[in-house]
Amino acid sequence: MRKLVMGCAMVGFIALSPKSEARPPVYVGLMPLARPAIEPKGEIGVASWYGMERQGLHTSSGELFDTNKLTAAHPKLPFGTAVRVTNLRNHESTLLKINDRGPGIGSRVIDVSSEAAKKLGFLEAGLARVEVDVVSFPNTCIQHMNRARSPRIN
Repeated sequence: MRKLVMGCAMVGFIALSPKSEARPPVYVGLMPLARPAIEPKGEIGVASWYGMERQGLHTSSGELFDTNKLTAAHPKLPFGTAVRVTNLRNHESTLLKINDRGPGIGSRVIDVSSEAAKKLGFLEAGLARVEVDVVSFPNTCIQHMNRARSPRIN
């Protein structure tokens, strides 16, 4: 009996309590995704440089290698990709274009031209711990469309 009286009192209390003024939020469109607190980092590892021994030779992309240009060799990134390479010791950074495959040593993440090594501050050391961030990928769709539109000479 006591439980019945208590139950009735609870129902009466709930029924007589004021209604909430809170409303569910109104959403227009899609909700933005939460951004991570820490931005993802680029590829981090050891960089080396190559120079005069390759001067004037064809790179894997078909371009002629020039030690004075800001170019680099990467094992996987598409040719024409723009990357920002940052020397983690002195925080110097520069933009480079991927135009070759490499480095030939598996523990290294990128090979840069001697000009790039000079700008990054590791020309004399030969090696540096770096971060490689992709800035932009080549616009291969437009390149293929332009090739398809251009008249072919037989």
